[in-house]
Amino acid sequence: MLRLLPRRALTVRPSFVTPLMAQKRLLSSSFVRFNKTKPEASSSEAPKKKPLSRIPIGGSSTQHQKLNTNVNVEFASWKAAALMIIVGGGLWFFFTREKKRIQVQQEAEQNRGYGKPLVGGPFSLIDTEGNEFTEQDLKGQFSIIYFGFTHCPDICPDELDKLGAWLDQFKREGYKVKPVFITCDPARDTPAVIKEYLTDFHPDIIGLTGTYEQVKNACKQYRVYFSTPKDVKPGQDYLVDHSIFFYLMDSDGEFVDALGRNYDNETGPLRIKEQIDTFIPKAEREKKKQGGWSLW
Repeated sequence: MLRLLPRRALTVRPSFVTPLMAQKRLLSSSFVRFNKTKPEASSSEAPKKKPLSRIPIGGSSTQHQKLNTNVNVEFASWKAAALMIIVGGGLWFFFTREKKRIQVQQEAEQNRGYGKPLVGGPFSLIDTEGNEFTEQDLKGQFSIIYFGFTHCPDICPDELDKLGAWLDQFKREGYKVKPVFITCDPARDTPAVIKEYLTDFHPDIIGLTGTYEQVKNACKQYRVYFSTPKDVKPGQDYLVDHSIFFYLMDSDGEFVDALGRNYDNETGPLRIKEQIDTFIPKAEREKKKQGGWSLW
């Protein structure tokens, strides 16, 4: 027979947490979280100091910053002053040049006159090659006209030497000017004589002559004093008086200015270049006048 053992009573212990234990666990978990979230203090978070080499002896970094600020302000002031000087100088140069340009244009316009020109006009002569030369041949570029004669003892050679120096300077600087020599002594100054005479001065000078009446008319057109006698016998000696001016004509063939003996190798070319640089063609001047515009 089987023997049944007596059933033992199973004891189940209830699982519970006392208030004291719960409080201890709460404090323990809070301490762990606090330790995890609290930033660790490190030496890298300490305020940085500037290297000793950047701090002046006997000073601090704050004083060094103030010194840099003062230097920057002073440098900016010098830059502003320099800029003002440059801009002011440029404006002064511009307005001075414009004032001079307007003055030269006004003088040229006054010299041209209104209606019939006071100086210059139609004429007909021949050059050293026997070709006809008229006032129309003066158009297209500025011209310098000089009245003289080959038997002139001193004044004409001096003035033609000066003209040759002017022409060389114009050529070097790119200015185109046509030089013309008109004789006041047609009886002795034939085309061949003038051609040989001008070889002593400048090869670009154009020599002109003609009959007595033709030369007299050209002198009259340019208001040149003409005292050459009309009827001269071959070999007869006589004196010739004439005005001593260089007559400057613009590219329209109109009179611009008269340059006397007071103009030398420096002031003469300067005056002529001013006229060339400020020149306004006649068609443009007339157009501005019709449109109500002023030349200045």
